[in-house]
Amino acid sequence: MKIPTQILLTPGPVTTHPDVRAALAHDFAPWDDDFRPLYAGVRERVRAIAGGRSDQHSALVLQGCGHFVTEAAIRTFLPPGGRILVPQTGSYADRMNRLATEAGRVVVKLVIDPDRPTDPQEVAAALQADPSISHVGIVYSETGSGVIHDPAAIGRAARALGRRTIVDAVSAFGALPFDISAQPEVDAMVFTSNKCIEALPGLGFAVCPAERLVACAGNAGSWSFDLSDIHAHGLRAPGSFRFTPPAQVLYAFNTALDRFDAEGGQPARLARYTANMRTLYDGVRALGLTPWLAPEYQGPIIVNVRPPADPAWNLQAFVDALKARGFLLSNFYNTDEPSFRVGCIGAITPTDMAQAVAAMGEALAALGIHVPKAA
Repeated sequence: MKIPTQILLTPGPVTTHPDVRAALAHDFAPWDDDFRPLYAGVRERVRAIAGGRSDQHSALVLQGCGHFVTEAAIRTFLPPGGRILVPQTGSYADRMNRLATEAGRVVVKLVIDPDRPTDPQEVAAALQADPSISHVGIVYSETGSGVIHDPAAIGRAARALGRRTIVDAVSAFGALPFDISAQPEVDAMVFTSNKCIEALPGLGFAVCPAERLVACAGNAGSWSFDLSDIHAHGLRAPGSFRFTPPAQVLYAFNTALDRFDAEGGQPARLARYTANMRTLYDGVRALGLTPWLAPEYQGPIIVNVRPPADPAWNLQAFVDALKARGFLLSNFYNTDEPSFRVGCIGAITPTDMAQAVAAMGEALAALGIHVPKAA
């Protein structure tokens, strides 16, 4: 079956550059001497982007998706029965809740307005009210809504009270700023290969203080999801995975890092994604559609759009009509009140986003949906 080329307007997997896809054609044996320096080099590059120091921090790689590495961080740094405060930012906080609960940890939910950034003072108040909470779980970029939360400000509140944090930066790392050396309360910052680094799915990453990895050995209760064991293995056998890795995906990730550096790193990527978001946000408003978030709370990673109030509206039909025009959206809702998501990340430009907006207008017309333009 021949599948037509699509521009992915999803928050991951994302559209990738041809150079990144071409890297998959190079086969590796993961225990070959040519692979070991590649793997070690990727870890060093990731640690540097995260602001880590070679004598203090370890960049770890785990096969799988963001849920895998988030679960590994929770299991590694919280003992069984340990308590973690999770601001309820949206669907990805919900996933952290479930991962922690099913791992035998206790989630304390901090109810917040999911359309606004988390207030660090509310976090501090919740921690002061419950001294048994050891950690705060922070979703940096809530991929369900598009709201950006502030791990540095929340971390300062936690650090002042002697608590630690786990940062889900899955859809943030590489675009939004992060400096683990300036946040000593962070036990783990986790992300994946297929978001803002613009590589392929298959790898999860965690950047952690090495001394904490040693101190928390034995917590995980899982051989697969134990960051301390990954760290210890790396010390024993530098350049070696514990279990068979997606070797070609790692090589493609390294190629994506080359492109990341050539573009100008995190500031340049953030600038392009912000321009993508602004083109999309203003464009859907010009079509008569309403973004989910107010402009002052809209992040650069994902824009949620409220469906038109027309009986002819059907999300799957809209997705299919847009796909026929070369753009692919997620075909499900992530917010309590329905909204469809449009990703602003990946190897795309504001020109691509303007073309996507035009295609949305064509798709609405093809479905017979009339959207009144704002006055």
